[in-house]
Amino acid sequence: MKKGIPRAAARGLLRALGMSDGDLDKPLIAVANSFNTIVPGHMHLNKLVAEVKKGIDEAGGVAYEFGVPGICDGIAMGLDSMRYSLPSREIVADTVEAMVEAHVADGWVGVTNCDKITPGMLMACGRLNIPCVLLTGGPMMPGVYKDRKLDVISIFEAVGELKAGKITEEDFGEIERRACPGPGSCSGLFTANTMACLTEALGLSISGCATSHAISKEKLDIARRTGALAVELVLKDRKPKDFVTRDSFENALRVDNAIGGSTNTCLHLMAIAKEFGVPLELGMFDKISKDTKHIVALKPGGEHFMVDLDRAGGIPAVLSRMSSELKEAGTAEGRSILEVARASTVMDASVIRELKQAYHEEGGIAVLWGNLAEEGCVVKQSAVSPAMRKFEGPAKVFDDEKSATDSMLSGRIRPGDAVVVRYQGPKGAPGMPEMLGLTAILAGLGLTESVALITDGRYSGGTRGLSIGHICPEAYVGGAIAALRNKDIVRIDLDAREIEVLLSQKEIKSRLKERKLPRVKVTGYLRRYRDQVGSASKGAVMEPETET
Repeated sequence: MKKGIPRAAARGLLRALGMSDGDLDKPLIAVANSFNTIVPGHMHLNKLVAEVKKGIDEAGGVAYEFGVPGICDGIAMGLDSMRYSLPSREIVADTVEAMVEAHVADGWVGVTNCDKITPGMLMACGRLNIPCVLLTGGPMMPGVYKDRKLDVISIFEAVGELKAGKITEEDFGEIERRACPGPGSCSGLFTANTMACLTEALGLSISGCATSHAISKEKLDIARRTGALAVELVLKDRKPKDFVTRDSFENALRVDNAIGGSTNTCLHLMAIAKEFGVPLELGMFDKISKDTKHIVALKPGGEHFMVDLDRAGGIPAVLSRMSSELKEAGTAEGRSILEVARASTVMDASVIRELKQAYHEEGGIAVLWGNLAEEGCVVKQSAVSPAMRKFEGPAKVFDDEKSATDSMLSGRIRPGDAVVVRYQGPKGAPGMPEMLGLTAILAGLGLTESVALITDGRYSGGTRGLSIGHICPEAYVGGAIAALRNKDIVRIDLDAREIEVLLSQKEIKSRLKERKLPRVKVTGYLRRYRDQVGSASKGAVMEPETET
């Protein structure tokens, strides 16, 4: 872009930015900045970007910065606007592709933090395959009320607690005010922080980045080092596909299961792997889960927070605990994952347990199959009580989230019910919205150990209880979940990995012929998304109508 007489106009425009003759000979590093002032996880990113750019300059590069959109799932939750959250992952990947490719960057840094932004940037890493490294913005500190640590899930669950008379209106107000005290991604192991951990496990961020908190001095230092590393990667011509391999993804899956990460990783890792040209099937999540011990229990499945994991040594310490199970794979820093593991130490064994003292003998995620989910579905089994690992009960069926929520709050959901919320899949909603509100209200009402939730949509990483999502095929395309009626008996067995409705195939097919699709107004981007998005069992990625 910068060489030769024909490129004089381009150089002239770069000079308008303040570039000198010397700058034109330096590596050009794009900085994808997802800063905005509506998402708490992103409101501090400009400070981190300033340090990234210092690092780039000190290492002999020149930075240009551009904006990337970011949606706060917690703010959009329960509204029609939540339909935009998962689809925004594709917008993030496309934005990075357009801005980096159009301006011919030599390398790039992704500064990110929340649920769909980090996966979108990771997809861009594989798609572009030029030198790059990510900086995740870090978790929020937990809030405190009456000596109880709080996070955003505490607010969602307080809705049900207030309805059940477990807390006062004064308590409710104080929980709302205190749960989210400042910048950062929500403070438990929800989707944003899970993806930060997996970015580090894939080798695409600096060691320690995932758990260093948003307000910490360490995060500023990591930001500066990240900028310098981006220049180093350009000078050495080290591209993501040079070190991110199938073994890298298997290591990430193992870490995901060991720490009890979000079920949303089943969507995101498959979408990211596709961009890297690595085949990754839904069944692999379950295969690895079965021989991975669950050794970290953070909120919502445990009592610890991200700050506890950081003080215990972060992801490097988790890797050290699991070193015998990991495969050799590289990192952007140049060290292998096994070298990172061997150089690390667990600082608190109560947070990162020894394998022989694991919380569970299997990992955090389970994939279930059966006549209700022929292409599979997922559950965060590490957040399910032992009493609910086997379940059988009558269905209460809803075609939208609001109806299910109203039914819960009015007391019409009883112990033993299987609450089914359908037409919430990638095509059906469209956009596959998270339904944290439902799961949190259920928890607040004290029904997580007696009621099952089933959907072709998805749940937040903050979900606990027998909450089964990603039912595939989804109702919109004629999946068996569309045939369910009230009082049909649903049977679930986590140990056998089975989910079924006690109906014959003949009856299911007969009912599907009679189904009527809910009328949902869809325009603009969501219309295009519905037309092109694929099954959640394959990552809910958008596919072109024809390959060229």
